[in-house]
Amino acid sequence: MAQSHVTEREPTRAYVIQPDIDGSAGPRRSAEDALAEGVALAMALPGVEIVGSQVVRLRKPSPRYLLSSGKLEEVGEVLEQSEVELVLIDGPVTPVQQRNLEKAWGLKILDRTGLILEIFADRARTREGVLQVELAALSYQRTRLVRAWTHLERQRGGFGFVGGPGETQIEADRRAIDDQMTRLRRQLERVVKTRTLHRAARAKVPYPIVALVGYTNSGKSTLFNRLTGAEVLAKDMLFATLDPTMRAIRLPSGRQIILSDTVGFISDLPHQLVAAFRATLEEVLEADLILHIRDISHPETEEQAGDVAEILESLGIDEDVALIEVWNKIDALSDATRAALRNTDRRTEGVQAISALTGEGLDELTAAIDRSLDAVLSEPRETAELRLDFGDGRRRAWLHEQGVVEEERPEDDAVIVHVRWTERQREAFAAL
Repeated sequence: MAQSHVTEREPTRAYVIQPDIDGSAGPRRSAEDALAEGVALAMALPGVEIVGSQVVRLRKPSPRYLLSSGKLEEVGEVLEQSEVELVLIDGPVTPVQQRNLEKAWGLKILDRTGLILEIFADRARTREGVLQVELAALSYQRTRLVRAWTHLERQRGGFGFVGGPGETQIEADRRAIDDQMTRLRRQLERVVKTRTLHRAARAKVPYPIVALVGYTNSGKSTLFNRLTGAEVLAKDMLFATLDPTMRAIRLPSGRQIILSDTVGFISDLPHQLVAAFRATLEEVLEADLILHIRDISHPETEEQAGDVAEILESLGIDEDVALIEVWNKIDALSDATRAALRNTDRRTEGVQAISALTGEGLDELTAAIDRSLDAVLSEPRETAELRLDFGDGRRRAWLHEQGVVEEERPEDDAVIVHVRWTERQREAFAAL
């Protein structure tokens, strides 16, 4: 009897192209650095092997092919020699350009938006994350309609931008997409209602929310794990984590907070994702304090910080929201540079230099979080006298956890507790 053998599919051979249209990388980012980020993005795509990359300099984009006729032929020869199966263009490509390039080279083309959507689709784990990514992908692909939509019935992550069969009737595709988007929006409405209930339940607990934001691969998840003892995936990879994670922790001062880890930001984040993930990032919108984690060892740390600031602004974050800049990865710097940064953070309010990997500077960071929350949560307090039964240990312990007890006096049948608390703490106590 013949034995069946399961063979693993060979990785797709991919080539990354960074178009530099008349210096369009601009003063904030060189074309070479943009290419390095494009390659890192491509490496985060599952089932892909990067066999080469290059910057293609153009005076102006060709409406038909993006590349000029000379560059089209020149790059095509390189792709043929390298036996490339997939070309990743780190920039916007119109549907016409994509279709014409695929015909000219006989290869599949994926632009930056499609690449990020494919990565997100592979990484999403929560129900809302999966729905948000699928909705964003449908919105993006609706304008293209260059492939059949059989991949919508897949069970695994990914949307078939890399594989996928040939073309189908455009109108039938558009109706299928619209029906699918309507169904997804209804499902999202139900998920959002559930999240609203969970948020209302958390609002009864008077713990301030501290949200971690930052450029992807800046070390947010490593810091989150260090502070909370959690085991969130932390890898040297773009978008290693996607879905938000929250944990309640106690600072050394005794204050309890809810720490929230969010998806990493990136330059030129597809606008479909900014809109689709607004609900996922709403913990940032409601945060009492934001920690902006920066990879201070990265050569483009200033440019990355600018990208994060732009996305926060697009999300509707007020300028007066309390924010601490956390200069992470100082362990990757020389001793002299690290010492200089530590001196700078001691003199500069709102800046902390740390290493989430080694733990250096974390004591100072938690103290800074406490100081910032003291200023943010400087709510008026009032005194009150409570009479608690001896068996009412739970509520009595809660009062001590909150640090609001000024005096306790036992009597024959109860304990008299003098407290000084905020209205929010009083309401939370009443709800216990």
